[in-house]
Amino acid sequence: MVESTSLALRPSSRLNRLWRLAMTGCCFLLFGAGGLALSLLWMSLLRLTQRDKHKRRQLARRSIAASFRFFLYCARAAGVLDFRLEGLDTLRRERGCLVVANHPTLIDYVLLASFMPELDCLVKADLQKNIFFRGVIHAADYLINSQAASLLPDCRQRLAQGDVILIFPEGTRTRPGQPLALQRGAANIAVRCACDLRLVHIRCSQPTLGKHSRWYQIPPEKPFFSVTVMQRVSSSAFITDDDAMPLAARRLNRFLQHALTPEHR
Repeated sequence: MVESTSLALRPSSRLNRLWRLAMTGCCFLLFGAGGLALSLLWMSLLRLTQRDKHKRRQLARRSIAASFRFFLYCARAAGVLDFRLEGLDTLRRERGCLVVANHPTLIDYVLLASFMPELDCLVKADLQKNIFFRGVIHAADYLINSQAASLLPDCRQRLAQGDVILIFPEGTRTRPGQPLALQRGAANIAVRCACDLRLVHIRCSQPTLGKHSRWYQIPPEKPFFSVTVMQRVSSSAFITDDDAMPLAARRLNRFLQHALTPEHR
């Protein structure tokens, strides 16, 4: 007999879901309080006490990674979620490339940045207005996607000095039930900076924390996040001698859309 999967399940299942709902709320409070403390207190202290921009940026990014790891381990211990990262050593050894990933959930950046303490990131300009994150963004010296005139030279300089830049080429979280729609930002940066891309695939076992979802809309079972490090791709493979850069970027973008789509992994 097939067991029913409705919410009117065993009392233990209902209790488990109530527990996860309560703990999810606690985790969001922890994340918000931590972000506020980092932004207003710790990052402000770094700006006052550390005059060397490079050291301040390094300390800020390592602080972000440590706080994210703490959050993830708290969420795992509370039974809210679980996660696994495959190929983490490969990611940690990367230098001078783009890390390009799909973006199914709200915590994709948290998962990657928590275990890559030197990670740079291309962030939305709107986040600079967010009281929880603006201090973090400035102290970590992240790249801002609205700074069109300086974005490409800044990327080229940082990649040349060995930085690793995280980009979600969708620009926003994946819309449930719809195919990936990639913007060409990552592909343009890659071909114009002549850098490699490391592909990363993120999968969640349960629909949660997606586009337009709310924190209290928890799935029937504990979600499991898996992060899989995939191949390193050379942007030069998509450029021929007679190619214009926009054409090469479109070609690379088509490849990324295919490679990052779940069924094509």
